[in-house]
Amino acid sequence: MKERPVFARFYELLSRAEDRTIAPFRDEVVGDAGGRVLEIGAGNGLNFGRYRKASQVVAVEPQPQMLAKARPRARDAASRIVFVRATAEALPFADGAFDTVVASLVLCSVADPAAAASELRRVLASGGEVRFFEHVRALDPALARRQDLLNRPYGRFAGGCNMNRDTLLTLRRAGFTVRFRRLAFGPKMAPHVLGTARPG
Repeated sequence: MKERPVFARFYELLSRAEDRTIAPFRDEVVGDAGGRVLEIGAGNGLNFGRYRKASQVVAVEPQPQMLAKARPRARDAASRIVFVRATAEALPFADGAFDTVVASLVLCSVADPAAAASELRRVLASGGEVRFFEHVRALDPALARRQDLLNRPYGRFAGGCNMNRDTLLTLRRAGFTVRFRRLAFGPKMAPHVLGTARPG
């Protein structure tokens, strides 16, 4: 996994500023996540204080610089936070280990989204759900083409993020039934969705 120390410093500033706008969406995705929860790409831990129902949160993050910023936030969380350095494509957990998986602005930047989606389904317990808040490929074909053109330079600037991923299709291909709504905020180049995905 490629380490991105410069981006980790930049992301801390960006995410705190951005959180003023997207806090309600983070609250919705994380607040009702119950039971034993896996959060992939936990980043700098901005979600930790929002867990209300989780008995435990296992926070997976591949970047050590992000983990260093996340640990202080875990101390103030109502739920117990356990840190694991790993990637979403190779989760070191048993099948069916989690009641809920949280994916918050992360599936855009995993190296292999299909493998990550498959892993999420594998570690999810029967009756469990993935709760997600992600930006996705635009529905407008002209806008989607612009996303394709800008994706590589944008990714260099944004820590490997891909603005043009069809994350909803990826989840469906992994065997999930997806329910979601599109969110009307931010630039048209970065449409966002919020929803749940359940196996079957």
